[in-house]
Amino acid sequence: MKNRSIYRRALALAVPMMIQNGITNMVSLVDNVMVGRLGTEAMTAVSIAGQLIFVFNLAVFGGMSGPGIYGAQFYGQNNTEGFRNAVRMKGWIGLFCLLLGLAVFLCGGDTLIGLYLHGESNAVDASLTTVYAGQYLHIMLCGLPFFVVTQIYASSLRETGDSVKPMVAGIVSVVVDVAFNYLLIYGKLGLPRLGVRGAAIATVLARVVEMLVMVVWATAKRREIPFLQGLFRTAFLPRKLGGQMLKKGLPIFLNEFLWAGGLAALTQCYSTRGLDIVAGLNISNAICNLLNVVFVALGSAVGILIGQLLGGSRYEEAKKSSISLMWFTGGVCLALTLLLIALSGVFPRFYDTTDEIRRSGQWFIIITAIFFPVQGLLNSLYFTLRSGGKTLVTFLFDSVYSWVVMLPLAMLLCHKTALSVFAVYAIVQAADLIKVTVGYILVKKGVWISNLAET
Repeated sequence: MKNRSIYRRALALAVPMMIQNGITNMVSLVDNVMVGRLGTEAMTAVSIAGQLIFVFNLAVFGGMSGPGIYGAQFYGQNNTEGFRNAVRMKGWIGLFCLLLGLAVFLCGGDTLIGLYLHGESNAVDASLTTVYAGQYLHIMLCGLPFFVVTQIYASSLRETGDSVKPMVAGIVSVVVDVAFNYLLIYGKLGLPRLGVRGAAIATVLARVVEMLVMVVWATAKRREIPFLQGLFRTAFLPRKLGGQMLKKGLPIFLNEFLWAGGLAALTQCYSTRGLDIVAGLNISNAICNLLNVVFVALGSAVGILIGQLLGGSRYEEAKKSSISLMWFTGGVCLALTLLLIALSGVFPRFYDTTDEIRRSGQWFIIITAIFFPVQGLLNSLYFTLRSGGKTLVTFLFDSVYSWVVMLPLAMLLCHKTALSVFAVYAIVQAADLIKVTVGYILVKKGVWISNLAET
């Protein structure tokens, strides 16, 4: 019965996140398919620029996760002022990430795009792809401030157990994005046909609307949200607490940034086998990212629930629940594997590209689907370890492993062997089994259990 209760609580928290993130990724998928109808160059360009924006997004997510650990535990302790300080820290971290991200993209965006365009392809014009990717990236920069503000509010509300407001804001933004994608990409209702630029403008508009819905609604309901009352009386927080949050949060920030950078580097590594591979990975990522919101949301729910238990000093319950939730997440992801494999032959047909690129996309989908349960287990283990403040362990466990093991493995196989890119991709995915084994041992031993909210 206790297991069923923790499953229900996890789903109650995770399902709205799945819906919100699923809708957001559905927008990306619709963008992807709509742009894909413009041709392979446009599709590849948006994929490359999107990979770079993804690194920024995860850096913001990682930067705010450190204060988020404290926030969840402060909430479990009923410490409202402590929670407010965690939110204030998120604001400072968000501002830092925004300024740094804008500087990097404005000064080095074209160079970063060029890293993906060294392979050869008879189906992709590299110079045209570069132009499209630059257009898309520079317009998308306008949406970064709105994304940061949304993440501050959304993550804080979720740490209190409220996933509904972020979900509703996400739904509204999707409607805006899909509508303006159709109007601006293809030039409908008298609007100009802007192609790739239209896709970027639509996404920025959606970011603005999502932030406005979130902020206006939360402000209107502030009497029901204790941490918003008096939140803006000051932007500062106690120096000691701020230092503790930075100390715990820095490994998470670096982890998310380096992990996302590792994925981008892996894609660049695969692209040396030809630009067709980038296009095939784009097709695969579009559908797989839509479904991976399930294990990402469940992982986030695990972190919040276990964090609340730790904040309430319910250590034994936290340990047992972490194992139960790990297997639950893995089981859910097994069902997703079957669904993805069933869709693998159908989805690539929506793209106006060559049969070879469609087949490439199909194989990437199948390989990714096979390892979905592994990713589910990993996410649950990762967020469990992080909930107790073991951020250095998760840093080593996640991003350091990606850069020290997975990326060198991919480079070795891509450059020094005659293996097909699909075999290389499968071997690199399988390397995550080592992380599952190590993570499971650490969680079982309970080395992660601690109460950061204790004074």
